[in-house]
Amino acid sequence: MSSHEYTPSSKFGKWFNDRLPLLTLANHLTDYPTPKNLNYWWTFGGILTFCLITQIITGLVLAMHYIAHADLAFGSVEHIMRDVNYGWLIRYVHANGASMFFLAVYIHIFRALYYGSYKSPREIIWIIGMLIYFLMMATAFLGYVLPWGQMSFWGATVITNLFSAIPLVGESITHWLWGGYSVDNPTLTRFFSLHYLFPFLILGLVILHIWALHVPGNNNPIGIDIKKPSNDTVPFHPYIVIKDIFALLIFLIIFAFFVFFSPNILGHSDNYIEANPLVTPAHIVPEWYLLPFYAILRSIPDKLLGVIAMFAAIFVLVILPWLDTSKVRSALFRPIYKQFYWFLVADVLILGYMGAMPAEGIYLLIARVATAYYFIHFLIILPILGRKERTLNVPLSITEPVLGGMPNPSMAKAKSDKVKINSLG
Repeated sequence: MSSHEYTPSSKFGKWFNDRLPLLTLANHLTDYPTPKNLNYWWTFGGILTFCLITQIITGLVLAMHYIAHADLAFGSVEHIMRDVNYGWLIRYVHANGASMFFLAVYIHIFRALYYGSYKSPREIIWIIGMLIYFLMMATAFLGYVLPWGQMSFWGATVITNLFSAIPLVGESITHWLWGGYSVDNPTLTRFFSLHYLFPFLILGLVILHIWALHVPGNNNPIGIDIKKPSNDTVPFHPYIVIKDIFALLIFLIIFAFFVFFSPNILGHSDNYIEANPLVTPAHIVPEWYLLPFYAILRSIPDKLLGVIAMFAAIFVLVILPWLDTSKVRSALFRPIYKQFYWFLVADVLILGYMGAMPAEGIYLLIARVATAYYFIHFLIILPILGRKERTLNVPLSITEPVLGGMPNPSMAKAKSDKVKINSLG
């Protein structure tokens, strides 16, 4: 039964559904026709939803015990770790959950880049996703400041100082963020307030992201449009649901390893020292998931141009659907693009490593080369490649490559039987 034909059987169900059609919506989600060739790279959407809910729940519990005051914040975190029942677990799940969240979102983004999920008619889905990503980075940075350790304090000082490079309004923005003339108690209270707010904005955008996805439907590894319903689709439940649950369980095993066996490996040791404005750490670095953009920022010698380059690195992803001019979506049929895709993956990894290194000598030179390639890839290579690349033949349906070019299963079986008879004869 399709979602359009669904009607509740009970009187209460009919009464409720006529006024708030949640039951019809739930039926639509279970019956939602999904391409049957989706691989496990498509499971990270569900994993990301799980990560967001986990971060919100653990964040709410931590907020009940955290004190957003410069003199008490560091001690309140220690109180959570030592005195609150299972406080250590909640804090480690929240802290490592941020890293797992970004790990999943980077896989999600690079999957979209490989299979062309940002192309028409899914541009709005991609743009909403980039807004979610930007808010995630802002939320993560604000949360990194809250423990009020050495790296928290100096990271906030460095990043907020960047806004002062903006002409005319930069100083005003910086002073508003600080709540004064330096990073201090008003800064911490502002950051705590925004860190509490942003996850709910992200949740709203995620709902919008899923809603927008259900208009054109899922992309698939082949990258072709699917007419629904057809032999190329299966209901979302139980086929895709079971696949998502299995992938989530594997993800949770990795997540649990970090929480229970190496909870501090992804953090910086200096952040376990209480903030001291009189002692500057040897190297001020953000969390690992922000390092590529930090490398781009530091690779530009001019402060204002560095800030522009850092934000441009994100904005270029927003306009990607219009930069990639190829009519073929999936890299499976774009042999040259596939090579440049892996160059981009290597480039981002190099930028991440350079972001953790001192901005001097060979590290600075490599960061500048990697930054240049990042922008060249999106602004020059993709537009030219889309027009000049000779692509492979794209199948007419999902079923075609599986059945040897015979979309109709009965025709494929007849062909197979004919081959068997000829071989016996």
